[in-house]
Amino acid sequence: MLGVSEVSECACRFVLTESRFDSSCVIRVLVEFSYMLAAKPFSFEPMLCQSVESPPEGRDWHYELKLDGFRAIGRKSGRTCQLWSRNHKDFTRRFPGVASALLELPSDTVVDGEVVALDQEGRPAFNLLQGFGGKAADVVLYTFDLLMLRGKDVRLWRLEERRDRLREIVQQLPCTIRYSERFEVELAELIRVVGAHRIEGIVAKRVGSFYRSGERSADWLKWRANRGQEFVIGGYIRNGKLVDSILVGYYEDGDLIYAGRVRAGFTATSRRFLLGHFEELQITQCPFKNLPERSEGHWGEGITPAKMDMCRWLRPFVVTRIEFLEWTPESRLRHARFSGIRGDKDAREVTRDAVP
Repeated sequence: MLGVSEVSECACRFVLTESRFDSSCVIRVLVEFSYMLAAKPFSFEPMLCQSVESPPEGRDWHYELKLDGFRAIGRKSGRTCQLWSRNHKDFTRRFPGVASALLELPSDTVVDGEVVALDQEGRPAFNLLQGFGGKAADVVLYTFDLLMLRGKDVRLWRLEERRDRLREIVQQLPCTIRYSERFEVELAELIRVVGAHRIEGIVAKRVGSFYRSGERSADWLKWRANRGQEFVIGGYIRNGKLVDSILVGYYEDGDLIYAGRVRAGFTATSRRFLLGHFEELQITQCPFKNLPERSEGHWGEGITPAKMDMCRWLRPFVVTRIEFLEWTPESRLRHARFSGIRGDKDAREVTRDAVP
């Protein structure tokens, strides 16, 4: 029986020797083999950021933009490539354009980055990444770190060394793979520009730091310009053949805590999509520890015992990204808006952000 490397080599020789196939066919076959031969994720776990109320200042930090997309690890191994989410979900087939571009990496090289969909103005748009915006979008991988280079583990290189080498590599790649630039400006000016252009936030990284796989390290700090975080969907309210609103919460000491009802931000496409997905997850009991509520509250949105019969409950598996104005004194979301589904995140890891 042929091993992985032999099968891949045979596929390459076949495609390259058949004159009726063009270069695009070569790329498609290699990506397909990458998908089939990816028996398990590679061992590198992504380094994670700690949330902060305000970004740190000083020469010990450099700043990058926090982009609204899917965190992804990309690898070129021999003649195959792989693209994985932070929770080891395979993105190779889901984002074939990015996967194809990874074939241009040096062999046995691993990069860290964010898969992003860009709108017509070049801004990240999470809804477009999921196809909920109803428009075509450019999907690219913004790379910001280098974990392995030509088989050498470089995670103990200084941050600047890893990124300098990454920049050199990305300059030789298709434009689907991009480099996440460092911004050497006053922090106040960067915050102003981020807000003006509706960018998600800023990531501050400690100069000279190592890449700590699997750790949520204080060497990487994230600050959101808007208020928002991931929540778990535990129920919904239906309106005919569409989803009217979703009920979301977060985990605290092993219990799912209700945070609010979200009605804004949906398109007709996303309402239909969610309804079809929810039907497979329905359960009879409410998964939220703190429901029902005693009163409807100031805006009449409280889930009281009388409203419980309107709700359809779900196994708490689906993670969503929600933007909101603020937390109320009752720990409920105010002016919440649906931003998209986060299929790359584990529901049990969703907690309330420490930033008030």
